[in-house]
Amino acid sequence: MNFGLTEEHRMAQKMVRDFSQKEVAPIIQEYDRKQEMAPFILPRMGELGILGICIPEKYGGQGMDYISLGLACEELEAVDTTLRVVMSVHTGLCSMTIWQWGTEEQKQKFLVPLARGEKVGAGAFTEPGAGSDFSNIQATAKRDGDDYILNGEKMWISLASKADFALVTVRTQKNAAKPSGGLTAFIVDLTTPGVTRGDIHGKLGVRAGSTGWINFQDARVPAANRIGEEGEGFKVTMSAFDNGRYTVAAGATGLIRAALEASTDYANERKAFGRPIGQHQLIQSKIAHMTLNYEAAQLLYLKAGWLKNQGVRNTKETSAAKWFATEKSFEAANEAIQIHGAYGFSDEYNVERYLRNARGAVIYEGSNEIQQLIQASYALGERKDKALRMEMPAYEESV
Repeated sequence: MNFGLTEEHRMAQKMVRDFSQKEVAPIIQEYDRKQEMAPFILPRMGELGILGICIPEKYGGQGMDYISLGLACEELEAVDTTLRVVMSVHTGLCSMTIWQWGTEEQKQKFLVPLARGEKVGAGAFTEPGAGSDFSNIQATAKRDGDDYILNGEKMWISLASKADFALVTVRTQKNAAKPSGGLTAFIVDLTTPGVTRGDIHGKLGVRAGSTGWINFQDARVPAANRIGEEGEGFKVTMSAFDNGRYTVAAGATGLIRAALEASTDYANERKAFGRPIGQHQLIQSKIAHMTLNYEAAQLLYLKAGWLKNQGVRNTKETSAAKWFATEKSFEAANEAIQIHGAYGFSDEYNVERYLRNARGAVIYEGSNEIQQLIQASYALGERKDKALRMEMPAYEESV
């Protein structure tokens, strides 16, 4: 494993950093207060090629590798979690799953406009009674000729009201041998008759983003939109989670960095007892832990990205990266508020928003309790990776 970044990596990193720091950072607090998504964000990310950063050029993407995707997510969440969430659902859950599992016809129809940023994608998996217990999905799809008829509801869906397409997993068999069996994945055009959707307000964090619900009432979806075979929905969705968790881990690393930078700046400026608070050992201890956790979190997601580049199954490594980075990002944001004192309790400083945003990441994309169970099952030899029907393609440099 090479720990150095290539020139292409640094170019991608700078491009995303310039966008997020110069175009979004000045206005993000305003939209967080209004609990609205800035209307220019999705079109601008598409225009810059960020939404298709790791999708091959022949499918409308930038053809960069998975390390570039991770670096982009780190830079985006260093400004606001809202930006990284876009990458998690549009790129990680939706586009990369179509690339991995879709037919050539599906890739041309759905992946190309998604990678170009002409269309917006989402992943619709969570239900009112099925979050961590994914096998308890109740939404259904019944075959009717050349179509399936979908019924049910999905909740806590990022970009629900903004997306054009959603990757949706529903139950096609009620009496499968295993609870996780009988699930099937589809790409659903969200303008389909019978599909309704809306936003959820009053969230603790990620207020400048779009989170909502999608309802299906006798929504007719062509069988040609099925991703994978009937009954493969669990495998399709688990592979999507591997990609989504990778983006979450990389993004949370950016939030640790943002909390660290805010804390060091404040600690050098703020004085107490006649000297900058950064000269007090207890403040130094907090900053030292943030520094260590940032370095460790970055190494964990870079390792997962390197494995993805090789086309190697990385469920264990990605789970570990997600668990560690999200836990430490919440810890870093909390300590940043402590360093800022009373000012940290006000949205005059960004650290208050960092804490609210960091809280969600230990829940979504598989709660950290689920990640602990995954790690324990690997360590105890209870879990061994079985080859998927199709692994995520290894990165191949364009020629």
